[in-house]
Amino acid sequence: MADLNKMTIAAARDALRKGDVTSAELTEACLGEIEGSGALNAFVHNTPEIARAQAAAADARLKAGDAPDMCGIPLGIKDLFCTKGVPSQAASNILKGFKPEYESTVTSQLFDAGAVMLGKLNMDEFAMGSSNETSAYGNAVNPWRRENDATPITPGGSSGGSASAVAADLCLAATGTDTGGSIRQPAAFTGITGIKPTYGRVSRWGVVAFASSLDQAGPMTKDVRDAAIMLEAMCGHDAKDSTSADLAVPNFEAMLTGDIRGKKIGIPREYRMDGMPAEIEKLWAEGTEMLKAAGAEIVDISLPHTKYALPAYYVIAPAEASSNLARYDGVRYGHRASLAAGDGITEMYEKTRAEGFGHEVQRRVMVGTYVLSAGFYDAYYNRARKVRTLIKRDFEDVFAAGIDAILTPATPSAAFGLGEMSEADPIAMYLNDVFTVTVNLAGLPGVAVPTGVDSQGLPLGLQLIGRPWEEGDLLNTAYALEQAAGFVAKPHKWW
Repeated sequence: MADLNKMTIAAARDALRKGDVTSAELTEACLGEIEGSGALNAFVHNTPEIARAQAAAADARLKAGDAPDMCGIPLGIKDLFCTKGVPSQAASNILKGFKPEYESTVTSQLFDAGAVMLGKLNMDEFAMGSSNETSAYGNAVNPWRRENDATPITPGGSSGGSASAVAADLCLAATGTDTGGSIRQPAAFTGITGIKPTYGRVSRWGVVAFASSLDQAGPMTKDVRDAAIMLEAMCGHDAKDSTSADLAVPNFEAMLTGDIRGKKIGIPREYRMDGMPAEIEKLWAEGTEMLKAAGAEIVDISLPHTKYALPAYYVIAPAEASSNLARYDGVRYGHRASLAAGDGITEMYEKTRAEGFGHEVQRRVMVGTYVLSAGFYDAYYNRARKVRTLIKRDFEDVFAAGIDAILTPATPSAAFGLGEMSEADPIAMYLNDVFTVTVNLAGLPGVAVPTGVDSQGLPLGLQLIGRPWEEGDLLNTAYALEQAAGFVAKPHKWW
Protein backbone atom coordinates (compact mmCIF):
# COMPACT_ATOMS: atom_id res chain seq x y z
CA MET A 1 0.00 0.00 0.00
CA ALA A 2 1.39 3.39 -1.04
CA ASP A 3 1.31 6.59 1.00
CA LEU A 4 0.72 4.83 4.30
CA ASN A 5 1.47 8.07 6.16
CA LYS A 6 -1.56 9.68 4.50
CA MET A 7 -4.02 7.23 6.04
CA THR A 8 -6.58 8.24 8.63
CA ILE A 9 -6.64 6.53 12.03
CA ALA A 10 -9.89 4.76 11.05
CA ALA A 11 -8.51 3.46 7.74
CA ALA A 12 -5.22 2.39 9.35
CA ARG A 13 -7.05 0.64 12.20
CA ASP A 14 -9.15 -1.37 9.76
CA ALA A 15 -6.14 -2.22 7.56
CA LEU A 16 -4.10 -3.30 10.60
CA ARG A 17 -6.87 -5.60 11.81
CA LYS A 18 -7.26 -7.18 8.38
CA GLY A 19 -3.51 -7.73 8.15
CA ASP A 20 -3.22 -5.57 5.01
CA VAL A 21 -0.52 -3.47 6.69
CA THR A 22 1.62 -3.67 9.84
CA SER A 23 2.29 -1.01 12.44
CA ALA A 24 5.99 -1.36 11.57
CA GLU A 25 5.23 -0.41 7.95
CA LEU A 26 3.05 2.53 8.99
CA THR A 27 5.74 3.71 11.39
CA GLU A 28 8.54 3.47 8.82
CA ALA A 29 6.44 5.42 6.31
CA CYS A 30 5.98 8.23 8.84
CA LEU A 31 9.63 8.18 9.98
CA GLY A 32 10.73 8.47 6.34
CA GLU A 33 8.39 11.42 5.81
CA ILE A 34 9.66 13.12 8.97
CA GLU A 35 13.27 12.79 7.77
CA GLY A 36 12.50 14.86 4.70
CA SER A 37 10.43 17.50 6.48
CA GLY A 38 13.08 19.61 8.18
CA ALA A 39 11.78 22.77 6.50
CA LEU A 40 8.54 22.46 8.52
CA ASN A 41 10.40 22.21 11.87
CA ALA A 42 7.40 20.33 13.25
CA PHE A 43 9.23 17.46 14.98
CA VAL A 44 11.88 18.69 17.42
CA HIS A 45 12.85 15.49 19.26
CA ASN A 46 12.67 12.36 17.09
CA THR A 47 12.27 9.00 18.82
CA PRO A 48 12.66 6.38 16.06
CA GLU A 49 13.97 3.66 18.42
CA ILE A 50 10.97 4.05 20.74
CA ALA A 51 8.64 4.13 17.72
CA ARG A 52 10.02 0.91 16.24
CA ALA A 53 9.84 -0.90 19.58
CA GLN A 54 6.25 0.25 20.17
CA ALA A 55 5.29 -0.71 16.59
CA ALA A 56 6.70 -4.22 17.08
CA ALA A 57 4.75 -4.58 20.34
CA ALA A 58 1.60 -3.31 18.60
CA ASP A 59 1.99 -5.85 15.79
CA ALA A 60 2.28 -8.62 18.38
CA ARG A 61 -0.94 -7.42 20.04
CA LEU A 62 -2.71 -7.24 16.70
CA LYS A 63 -1.69 -10.82 15.89
CA ALA A 64 -2.95 -11.95 19.28
CA GLY A 65 -6.30 -10.25 18.65
CA ASP A 66 -5.79 -7.85 21.58
CA ALA A 67 -6.02 -4.58 19.69
CA PRO A 68 -7.74 -1.40 20.92
CA ASP A 69 -8.61 1.15 18.23
CA MET A 70 -5.38 3.13 18.66
CA CYS A 71 -3.13 0.04 18.55
CA GLY A 72 -0.31 0.50 16.05
CA ILE A 73 -1.21 4.12 15.16
CA PRO A 74 1.87 6.41 14.78
CA LEU A 75 1.42 9.75 16.61
CA GLY A 76 3.29 12.96 17.28
CA ILE A 77 3.32 14.20 20.89
CA LYS A 78 3.30 17.91 21.70
CA ASP A 79 6.39 18.91 23.68
CA LEU A 80 4.16 19.97 26.59
CA PHE A 81 3.49 16.33 27.53
CA CYS A 82 6.05 14.72 29.83
CA THR A 83 7.40 11.55 28.21
CA LYS A 84 9.65 9.29 30.27
CA GLY A 85 13.32 9.52 29.29
CA VAL A 86 12.57 11.84 26.35
CA PRO A 87 13.26 15.61 26.35
CA SER A 88 10.12 17.46 27.44
CA GLN A 89 11.01 21.14 27.26
CA ALA A 90 7.70 22.91 26.59
CA ALA A 91 9.75 24.62 23.83
CA SER A 92 11.58 26.65 26.50
CA ASN A 93 15.30 27.06 27.14
CA ILE A 94 14.62 27.02 30.87
CA LEU A 95 13.76 23.28 30.61
CA LYS A 96 16.67 22.43 28.31
CA GLY A 97 17.97 18.97 29.12
CA PHE A 98 14.94 17.98 31.21
CA LYS A 99 14.03 14.32 30.70
CA PRO A 100 11.16 13.28 32.99
CA GLU A 101 11.30 10.09 35.02
CA TYR A 102 7.55 9.65 34.56
CA GLU A 103 4.91 9.58 31.84
CA SER A 104 1.95 11.94 31.52
CA THR A 105 -1.44 10.29 31.98
CA VAL A 106 -2.48 11.09 28.40
CA THR A 107 0.62 9.53 26.83
CA SER A 108 0.40 6.57 29.24
CA GLN A 109 -3.16 5.90 28.11
CA LEU A 110 -2.27 6.21 24.44
CA PHE A 111 0.74 3.91 24.81
CA ASP A 112 -1.31 1.43 26.85
CA ALA A 113 -3.73 1.38 23.92
CA GLY A 114 -0.81 0.48 21.62
CA ALA A 115 -0.17 3.86 20.00
CA VAL A 116 3.31 4.60 18.64
CA MET A 117 5.31 7.77 19.49
CA LEU A 118 7.28 9.14 16.53
CA GLY A 119 8.68 12.06 18.51
CA LYS A 120 7.95 15.38 20.21
CA LEU A 121 6.38 18.29 18.37
CA ASN A 122 7.15 22.00 18.23
CA MET A 123 4.96 24.54 20.02
CA ASP A 124 4.93 28.07 21.41
CA GLU A 125 7.02 28.36 24.58
CA PHE A 126 4.96 27.12 27.56
CA ALA A 127 1.97 27.18 25.16
CA MET A 128 2.00 31.00 25.16
CA GLY A 129 1.40 32.18 21.62
CA SER A 130 -0.86 32.00 18.58
CA SER A 131 1.71 31.55 15.81
CA ASN A 132 4.46 29.16 17.03
CA GLU A 133 6.94 32.05 16.85
CA THR A 134 7.84 31.99 20.57
CA SER A 135 9.45 28.54 20.49
CA ALA A 136 13.02 27.89 21.66
CA TYR A 137 13.27 25.53 18.67
CA GLY A 138 12.44 28.26 16.14
CA ASN A 139 9.25 28.62 14.12
CA ALA A 140 7.14 25.67 13.06
CA VAL A 141 5.97 26.21 9.47
CA ASN A 142 2.56 25.56 7.94
CA PRO A 143 2.70 23.11 5.00
CA TRP A 144 0.18 25.34 3.20
CA ARG A 145 1.30 28.29 1.07
CA ARG A 146 -0.59 31.20 -0.42
CA GLU A 147 -1.14 30.91 -4.16
CA ASN A 148 1.90 32.18 -6.10
CA ASP A 149 3.61 33.23 -2.86
CA ALA A 150 6.56 31.44 -1.20
CA THR A 151 6.20 33.33 2.10
CA PRO A 152 6.30 30.82 5.00
CA ILE A 153 2.91 30.72 6.77
CA THR A 154 2.23 30.25 10.47
CA PRO A 155 0.60 26.94 11.46
CA GLY A 156 -1.00 28.78 14.39
CA GLY A 157 -0.28 28.20 18.05
CA SER A 158 0.44 27.05 20.51
CA SER A 159 0.00 23.55 19.01
CA GLY A 160 1.63 24.65 15.75
CA GLY A 161 3.96 21.68 15.41
CA SER A 162 1.07 19.27 15.98
CA ALA A 163 -1.08 20.99 13.34
CA SER A 164 1.75 21.17 10.80
CA ALA A 165 2.70 17.50 11.30
CA VAL A 166 -0.87 16.24 10.85
CA ALA A 167 -1.59 18.48 7.84
CA ALA A 168 1.68 17.39 6.17
CA ASP A 169 0.97 13.68 6.86
CA LEU A 170 4.11 13.27 8.98
CA CYS A 171 1.97 11.32 11.47
CA LEU A 172 -1.56 9.99 11.51
CA ALA A 173 -2.58 12.28 14.39
CA ALA A 174 -1.09 14.31 17.24
CA THR A 175 -1.79 15.44 20.78
CA GLY A 176 -2.45 19.12 21.41
CA THR A 177 -3.40 21.33 24.33
CA ASP A 178 -5.85 24.21 24.39
CA THR A 179 -5.77 27.05 26.95
CA GLY A 180 -7.44 29.76 24.86
CA GLY A 181 -7.77 28.13 21.44
CA SER A 182 -4.43 26.38 20.97
CA ILE A 183 -5.97 23.25 19.42
CA ARG A 184 -8.79 24.88 17.46
CA GLN A 185 -6.95 27.88 15.95
CA PRO A 186 -4.01 25.88 14.50
CA ALA A 187 -6.44 23.20 13.30
CA ALA A 188 -8.34 25.88 11.37
CA PHE A 189 -5.09 27.37 10.01
CA THR A 190 -3.93 24.01 8.63
CA GLY A 191 -7.14 22.41 7.39
CA ILE A 192 -7.41 19.67 10.02
CA THR A 193 -9.82 18.81 12.86
CA GLY A 194 -9.12 19.65 16.50
CA ILE A 195 -11.30 19.21 19.58
CA LYS A 196 -10.92 20.76 23.02
CA PRO A 197 -12.92 18.54 25.40
CA THR A 198 -14.85 19.73 28.44
CA TYR A 199 -12.51 20.86 31.22
CA GLY A 200 -11.84 17.78 33.36
CA ARG A 201 -12.61 15.23 30.64
CA VAL A 202 -8.89 14.58 29.94
CA SER A 203 -6.26 14.39 32.69
CA ARG A 204 -3.78 17.26 32.98
CA TRP A 205 -1.33 15.20 35.06
CA GLY A 206 2.13 15.29 33.49
CA VAL A 207 1.23 18.14 31.13
CA VAL A 208 3.46 21.17 31.77
CA ALA A 209 1.08 23.79 33.19
CA PHE A 210 0.33 27.19 31.66
CA ALA A 211 -3.02 28.20 33.21
CA SER A 212 -4.37 25.35 35.30
CA SER A 213 -8.06 26.32 35.27
CA LEU A 214 -8.05 26.67 31.46
CA ASP A 215 -5.62 24.03 30.09
CA GLN A 216 -7.13 20.97 28.45
CA ALA A 217 -5.54 18.33 26.20
CA GLY A 218 -7.19 16.96 23.09
CA PRO A 219 -6.55 15.26 19.73
CA MET A 220 -5.57 16.89 16.44
CA THR A 221 -6.57 14.66 13.55
CA LYS A 222 -7.27 14.46 9.83
CA ASP A 223 -11.04 14.22 10.25
CA VAL A 224 -13.87 14.08 12.78
CA ARG A 225 -14.04 10.27 12.96
CA ASP A 226 -10.34 10.15 13.91
CA ALA A 227 -10.94 12.83 16.57
CA ALA A 228 -13.68 10.65 18.09
CA ILE A 229 -11.45 7.54 18.11
CA MET A 230 -8.42 9.28 19.62
CA LEU A 231 -10.42 11.32 22.14
CA GLU A 232 -11.91 8.16 23.63
CA ALA A 233 -8.39 6.79 24.23
CA MET A 234 -7.28 10.05 25.90
CA CYS A 235 -10.29 10.44 28.23
CA GLY A 236 -10.93 8.94 31.63
CA HIS A 237 -10.83 9.68 35.34
CA ASP A 238 -7.37 10.13 36.85
CA ALA A 239 -6.92 10.11 40.63
CA LYS A 240 -3.63 12.00 40.17
CA ASP A 241 -5.51 15.03 38.77
CA SER A 242 -7.88 16.65 41.28
CA THR A 243 -9.77 18.39 38.43
CA SER A 244 -10.36 15.13 36.52
CA ALA A 245 -14.04 14.20 36.20
CA ASP A 246 -15.11 10.75 37.34
CA LEU A 247 -17.44 10.10 34.41
CA ALA A 248 -17.88 7.15 32.08
CA VAL A 249 -16.24 7.60 28.67
CA PRO A 250 -18.68 6.85 25.85
CA ASN A 251 -17.82 5.32 22.49
CA PHE A 252 -17.64 8.64 20.65
CA GLU A 253 -17.19 7.01 17.23
CA ALA A 254 -20.42 5.05 17.61
CA MET A 255 -22.27 8.36 18.03
CA LEU A 256 -21.26 9.60 14.56
CA THR A 257 -24.50 9.07 12.67
CA GLY A 258 -24.51 12.40 10.85
CA ASP A 259 -28.19 12.74 11.76
CA ILE A 260 -28.78 16.18 13.29
CA ARG A 261 -32.46 16.57 12.38
CA GLY A 262 -34.24 18.61 15.03
CA LYS A 263 -31.03 19.81 16.68
CA LYS A 264 -31.03 23.50 17.61
CA ILE A 265 -27.89 25.34 16.47
CA GLY A 266 -27.28 28.77 18.00
CA ILE A 267 -25.73 31.62 16.03
CA PRO A 268 -24.41 34.21 18.54
CA ARG A 269 -24.86 37.80 17.37
CA GLU A 270 -21.94 39.01 19.52
CA TYR A 271 -19.47 37.03 17.35
CA ARG A 272 -20.14 39.36 14.42
CA MET A 273 -17.06 41.45 15.08
CA ASP A 274 -16.35 44.85 13.54
CA GLY A 275 -13.98 44.49 10.61
CA MET A 276 -14.55 40.74 10.22
CA PRO A 277 -13.24 39.73 6.76
CA ALA A 278 -15.98 39.10 4.20
CA GLU A 279 -14.58 35.60 3.59
CA ILE A 280 -15.07 34.63 7.25
CA GLU A 281 -18.61 36.10 7.23
CA LYS A 282 -19.40 34.14 4.05
CA LEU A 283 -17.93 30.91 5.47
CA TRP A 284 -20.05 31.27 8.60
CA ALA A 285 -23.21 31.88 6.55
CA GLU A 286 -22.47 28.86 4.34
CA GLY A 287 -21.85 26.65 7.39
CA THR A 288 -25.16 27.80 8.85
CA GLU A 289 -26.95 26.84 5.62
CA MET A 290 -25.23 23.44 5.57
CA LEU A 291 -26.48 22.60 9.06
CA LYS A 292 -29.95 23.90 8.18
CA ALA A 293 -30.00 21.72 5.05
CA ALA A 294 -29.04 18.72 7.22
CA GLY A 295 -32.21 19.25 9.25
CA ALA A 296 -31.01 21.42 12.12
CA GLU A 297 -33.01 24.39 13.37
CA ILE A 298 -31.01 27.63 13.29
CA VAL A 299 -31.62 30.00 16.22
CA ASP A 300 -30.20 33.49 16.73
CA ILE A 301 -28.83 33.71 20.27
CA SER A 302 -27.13 36.25 22.51
CA LEU A 303 -24.01 35.74 24.62
CA PRO A 304 -23.91 39.29 26.02
CA HIS A 305 -20.64 39.11 27.95
CA THR A 306 -18.59 37.87 24.98
CA LYS A 307 -16.99 41.29 24.50
CA TYR A 308 -15.31 41.01 27.90
CA ALA A 309 -13.89 37.52 27.28
CA LEU A 310 -10.55 38.48 25.76
CA PRO A 311 -9.57 41.01 28.46
CA ALA A 312 -10.74 38.62 31.20
CA TYR A 313 -8.73 35.79 29.65
CA TYR A 314 -5.59 37.93 29.41
CA VAL A 315 -5.84 38.69 33.13
CA ILE A 316 -6.64 35.15 34.35
CA ALA A 317 -4.25 33.20 32.11
CA PRO A 318 -1.13 35.33 32.88
CA ALA A 319 -2.01 35.30 36.61
CA GLU A 320 -2.08 31.51 36.63
CA ALA A 321 1.04 31.36 34.45
CA SER A 322 2.89 33.63 36.89
CA SER A 323 2.11 31.19 39.70
CA ASN A 324 2.82 28.03 37.70
CA LEU A 325 6.13 29.27 36.30
CA ALA A 326 7.47 30.40 39.69
CA ARG A 327 8.87 26.85 40.11
CA TYR A 328 11.46 27.37 37.33
CA ASP A 329 14.24 28.92 39.36
CA GLY A 330 17.44 27.09 38.40
CA VAL A 331 17.54 25.05 41.60
CA ARG A 332 15.91 21.69 40.89
CA TYR A 333 15.98 21.01 37.15
CA GLY A 334 16.44 22.68 33.78
CA HIS A 335 18.66 25.65 33.00
CA ARG A 336 20.77 27.42 35.62
CA ALA A 337 22.60 30.65 34.73
CA SER A 338 26.34 31.05 35.27
CA LEU A 339 26.98 33.31 38.24
CA ALA A 340 29.60 35.98 38.81
CA ALA A 341 31.70 36.16 41.98
CA GLY A 342 29.60 37.52 44.81
CA ASP A 343 26.26 36.59 43.25
CA GLY A 344 23.72 35.17 45.68
CA ILE A 345 20.52 33.20 45.31
CA THR A 346 18.52 36.26 44.22
CA GLU A 347 20.93 36.92 41.36
CA MET A 348 20.77 33.24 40.38
CA TYR A 349 16.96 33.38 40.17
CA GLU A 350 17.01 36.62 38.19
CA LYS A 351 19.67 35.56 35.70
CA THR A 352 18.26 32.06 35.22
CA ARG A 353 14.75 33.30 34.50
CA ALA A 354 15.99 36.15 32.28
CA GLU A 355 18.03 33.70 30.19
CA GLY A 356 15.58 30.79 30.25
CA PHE A 357 12.28 32.52 29.44
CA GLY A 358 11.54 34.11 26.06
CA HIS A 359 10.02 37.56 25.67
CA GLU A 360 6.37 36.47 25.41
CA VAL A 361 6.64 34.31 28.54
CA GLN A 362 8.39 37.15 30.37
CA ARG A 363 5.61 39.53 29.31
CA ARG A 364 2.86 37.24 30.58
CA VAL A 365 4.66 36.50 33.87
CA MET A 366 5.05 40.24 34.46
CA VAL A 367 1.38 40.91 33.66
CA GLY A 368 0.30 37.99 35.87
CA THR A 369 2.46 39.06 38.79
CA TYR A 370 1.11 42.61 38.47
CA VAL A 371 -2.59 41.61 38.51
CA LEU A 372 -1.99 39.33 41.52
CA SER A 373 -0.11 41.98 43.51
CA ALA A 374 -1.74 43.31 46.68
CA GLY A 375 -2.78 46.67 45.24
CA PHE A 376 -4.36 45.30 42.07
CA TYR A 377 -5.75 41.87 42.98
CA ASP A 378 -9.33 43.11 43.41
CA ALA A 379 -9.19 45.64 40.59
CA TYR A 380 -8.03 43.11 37.98
CA TYR A 381 -7.91 39.44 38.97
CA ASN A 382 -11.08 39.26 41.08
CA ARG A 383 -12.99 41.35 38.56
CA ALA A 384 -11.86 39.04 35.73
CA ARG A 385 -13.03 36.02 37.73
CA LYS A 386 -16.47 37.63 38.11
CA VAL A 387 -16.62 38.29 34.36
CA ARG A 388 -15.69 34.66 33.77
CA THR A 389 -18.70 33.58 35.87
CA LEU A 390 -20.97 35.81 33.77
CA ILE A 391 -19.58 34.36 30.51
CA LYS A 392 -20.20 30.84 31.82
CA ARG A 393 -23.75 31.82 32.81
CA ASP A 394 -24.43 33.15 29.29
CA PHE A 395 -23.73 29.69 27.89
CA GLU A 396 -25.73 27.96 30.63
CA ASP A 397 -28.75 30.14 29.83
CA VAL A 398 -28.53 29.39 26.12
CA PHE A 399 -28.20 25.63 26.65
CA ALA A 400 -31.04 25.69 29.20
CA ALA A 401 -33.20 27.28 26.48
CA GLY A 402 -32.73 24.18 24.34
CA ILE A 403 -29.71 25.00 22.17
CA ASP A 404 -27.69 21.85 21.34
CA ALA A 405 -24.59 23.47 19.81
CA ILE A 406 -23.30 26.90 18.82
CA LEU A 407 -21.70 27.67 15.43
CA THR A 408 -19.04 30.40 15.16
CA PRO A 409 -15.94 31.16 13.10
CA ALA A 410 -12.81 29.46 14.46
CA THR A 411 -10.43 32.31 13.61
CA PRO A 412 -10.76 35.94 12.50
CA SER A 413 -8.68 35.25 9.36
CA ALA A 414 -6.77 32.60 7.45
CA ALA A 415 -3.16 31.88 8.49
CA PHE A 416 -0.82 34.87 8.22
CA GLY A 417 2.82 34.93 7.18
CA LEU A 418 5.53 34.20 9.73
CA GLY A 419 7.00 37.51 10.87
CA GLU A 420 4.06 39.56 9.56
CA MET A 421 2.87 40.30 13.11
CA SER A 422 6.33 40.88 14.60
CA GLU A 423 5.98 44.67 14.63
CA ALA A 424 2.35 44.61 15.70
CA ASP A 425 1.11 45.44 19.17
CA PRO A 426 0.96 42.17 21.20
CA ILE A 427 -2.79 42.74 21.59
CA ALA A 428 -3.18 42.37 17.80
CA MET A 429 -1.76 38.86 18.12
CA TYR A 430 -4.03 38.13 21.10
CA LEU A 431 -7.06 38.89 18.90
CA ASN A 432 -6.42 35.55 17.15
CA ASP A 433 -8.11 33.99 20.18
CA VAL A 434 -11.22 36.18 20.02
CA PHE A 435 -13.59 33.34 18.99
CA THR A 436 -12.02 30.61 21.10
CA VAL A 437 -11.26 31.94 24.62
CA THR A 438 -14.90 31.95 25.76
CA VAL A 439 -14.96 28.15 25.48
CA ASN A 440 -12.01 27.79 27.87
CA LEU A 441 -13.36 30.37 30.31
CA ALA A 442 -16.64 28.43 30.47
CA GLY A 443 -14.95 24.98 30.48
CA LEU A 444 -16.97 23.82 27.45
CA PRO A 445 -16.09 21.44 24.60
CA GLY A 446 -15.29 23.04 21.24
CA VAL A 447 -14.25 21.61 17.88
CA ALA A 448 -12.76 23.22 14.77
CA VAL A 449 -13.69 21.70 11.39
CA PRO A 450 -12.18 22.76 8.02
CA THR A 451 -14.97 23.95 5.75
CA GLY A 452 -13.41 26.02 2.96
CA VAL A 453 -10.49 27.98 1.55
CA ASP A 454 -9.89 31.72 1.19
CA SER A 455 -9.12 33.61 -2.03
CA GLN A 456 -5.43 32.69 -1.71
CA GLY A 457 -6.10 28.99 -1.28
CA LEU A 458 -5.53 28.81 2.48
CA PRO A 459 -7.87 26.70 4.66
CA LEU A 460 -10.59 28.22 6.81
CA GLY A 461 -12.46 26.53 9.65
CA LEU A 462 -15.65 26.86 11.64
CA GLN A 463 -16.06 26.16 15.35
CA LEU A 464 -18.84 24.27 17.07
CA ILE A 465 -19.33 24.73 20.82
CA GLY A 466 -21.20 22.03 22.73
CA ARG A 467 -22.86 21.35 26.05
CA PRO A 468 -20.53 20.25 28.87
CA TRP A 469 -19.67 16.52 28.81
CA GLU A 470 -21.55 16.02 25.53
CA GLU A 471 -18.54 15.64 23.23
CA GLY A 472 -20.26 12.76 21.42
CA ASP A 473 -23.20 14.92 20.39
CA LEU A 474 -20.84 17.76 19.47
CA LEU A 475 -18.69 15.47 17.33
CA ASN A 476 -21.80 14.19 15.56
CA THR A 477 -22.80 17.75 14.65
CA ALA A 478 -19.21 18.37 13.51
CA TYR A 479 -19.43 15.17 11.44
CA ALA A 480 -22.59 16.42 9.73
CA LEU A 481 -20.85 19.74 8.99
CA GLU A 482 -17.77 17.93 7.68
CA GLN A 483 -19.90 15.73 5.39
CA ALA A 484 -21.76 18.76 4.03
CA ALA A 485 -18.63 20.88 3.52
CA GLY A 486 -16.74 18.08 1.76
CA PHE A 487 -13.36 19.67 2.48
CA VAL A 488 -10.67 17.52 0.81
CA ALA A 489 -7.99 20.11 -0.06
CA LYS A 490 -4.40 19.27 0.85
CA PRO A 491 -1.26 21.41 0.82
CA HIS A 492 0.99 21.05 -2.26
CA LYS A 493 4.29 19.54 -1.16
CA TRP A 494 7.10 22.10 -1.32
CA TRP A 495 9.17 21.03 1.71
